[in-house]
Amino acid sequence: MAEGVGPGRLRGRDLSRPFHGVRSAAASHSLEERCRAKLLTMRPGQVFSHATACRLFGIVVPSACEVDGVDVAAFAPRPIPRGRGVRGHRLGAGGTRVGTWRGLPIVSPEDAWCQLAATATVRDLVVAGDSLLRRQGPLSTLERLRAAVERHAGRRGHRALVTALEAVRSGTDSPEETRLRLDLVQYGLPEPGVNLPIMDEGGRLCAIGDTAYPHYLVLAEYDGEQHRTDDRQYARDADRLDDLTRLGWRNIRFTKRHRGRERTVQLERVRQALIARGWSPTTP
Repeated sequence: MAEGVGPGRLRGRDLSRPFHGVRSAAASHSLEERCRAKLLTMRPGQVFSHATACRLFGIVVPSACEVDGVDVAAFAPRPIPRGRGVRGHRLGAGGTRVGTWRGLPIVSPEDAWCQLAATATVRDLVVAGDSLLRRQGPLSTLERLRAAVERHAGRRGHRALVTALEAVRSGTDSPEETRLRLDLVQYGLPEPGVNLPIMDEGGRLCAIGDTAYPHYLVLAEYDGEQHRTDDRQYARDADRLDDLTRLGWRNIRFTKRHRGRERTVQLERVRQALIARGWSPTTP
C-alpha cells in the first residue's frame, strides 16, 4: 500500500499499480514519486542506481535513459531485483559507494555516472560528467570522478570512462555548451576555455564567455530558447553583445536550429574567425 493511501480507498478506480504490491492514489508522474512508491517494496540492501540515480541527482543522461522504469540494484550475492517497472542490476561486493538522496537509498553520484558507461557513448559520458562538475551547484570534483573510474576498473564500459574523463571539464552551465565544445574540437579547432570571465578596461565584468578563445578574442556560444523568448534576457544579451564588440570580441552564436549542415556552417565560421585573428591549423 502506498504511503498516504488509507485502507478504505484501496478499491477506488483512481488507484494505479506502478509496481507489484504497490497501489497509489494517482498515477505517479515524477521520477521521485515513482522511486518513493518502489521503496515500499524494496528489500534491505537494494538501492537506486544507474540512470535512475543520475536523473535523481540531476546528472544529464541520454534521452534513451529518460524512461518510466526505475533502476534498482542489489549487491552480490543477493538476487537481481525483478518486477514490473524495474530494471534490475547486481553490483559486485565493494567498489560502489552508497548513500541517501532525500531519504532514498542510492549509489553515489560518481558511481551512478560510471554505471552509465555500460550503454552510453563516450560523448554522452562527457556530457553527463560535465553536468556533475557544473559551475552552479556541482555534485562532485574531478578527483572524485577519477577515483570512481579507478574503482570501476574491470567492469563493462571502463575504457569508455577513461576516455571520457580526459574530456570532462568543470564549470559548465548546460549540456549544449558541452556538446558545442566537443563539436569544436572534433572539427579540428583548439579546445576553448569554459565560462571565461570577460572584463572591460576598468575591470568591470561584461560577460561570461561560454566557450572562449581569449588569445584570439573569439567566442562560440549556444543560445537557448530563453535568449529569444525572455524580453529581459534579450535586452541583457543586446547590451552584452555591444560590450563584447567594443572590446574587440567576435561572437559566433549557435542555436537549436544549427543541426547537420547548419551546424557545420557555424563551425566553419568559428574556424574562419580564428584564422582571421592569427590562428593557424598547424598551431598546437
